Amino acid sequence: MLPTLVLLSATAVAPIVSTEWVQAHLTDPKVRVVDVSDGGQYDRAHIPGARKIDHMATLGDGHRLLPPDALARVWAKAGVSDDTHVVLYGDSPMATGWVYMSLAAIGHGDHASMLDGGLKLWQSEKRPTSADAPPTETGRLTVRPAPDVIVDAAWVRSRLESPQVRVLDVRTTREWNDGHLPGATLVLWQDLFADLNMLKFKSPDEIRALLARAGVKSDQEAVTYCAVGMRASLMYWAARAVGIPARVYVGSWQDWQRDSKNPIAK
Repeated sequence: MLPTLVLLSATAVAPIVSTEWVQAHLTDPKVRVVDVSDGGQYDRAHIPGARKIDHMATLGDGHRLLPPDALARVWAKAGVSDDTHVVLYGDSPMATGWVYMSLAAIGHGDHASMLDGGLKLWQSEKRPTSADAPPTETGRLTVRPAPDVIVDAAWVRSRLESPQVRVLDVRTTREWNDGHLPGATLVLWQDLFADLNMLKFKSPDEIRALLARAGVKSDQEAVTYCAVGMRASLMYWAARAVGIPARVYVGSWQDWQRDSKNPIAK
């Protein structure tokens, strides 16, 4: 079980926060809770004051991210500004990971946390919920260069044999057996959780150990991929959350297999 909030500096917040911390900050104007659940769940019950972002709102063509300025508008519409700390939760860890990655891609990844246990734990603890959408409030969010978040096929291809990079495949065993990137290691997103039903994360030490078993060394950078980037985004977040440098190949397998020049291992 992860500890409750640890303040890293005067302004920094731990990458995973507890239900207790979120309830204590429900009226904090510098904290914005964002619900990434499907629309039906949000309409039935959500954390009071939470704003809704559907991961589809961050997508352009071919399951790629929108351009940075468009992403900033999506987040600003949810009331997020430059000085806002975002707390994310949702019923799909993959969608929540993707939405986090969309914020990191415009330079605000260090200003976001995941709610440990999400809405299910929140409700099991009899904490307040609401079915009402909060008043509309548009933030002002500046795009900041973030070249170390997203990579493309050319970047990955040129580093498949690099000792400084460990490629992580975040798909299923069946998908892995059908073909994967040469040198990649299979690691399952479900293994990030101590309680998958409650979406309770493992401790930071356990997550580091999971990545170490996947071959990530202390002097390496992890690069994650899956089918279209969603599971990979969650693993990217997890690596960053425990202090491991990471990037995400957003195009992932869908993009990789399109080019016959890209090598495939089985």
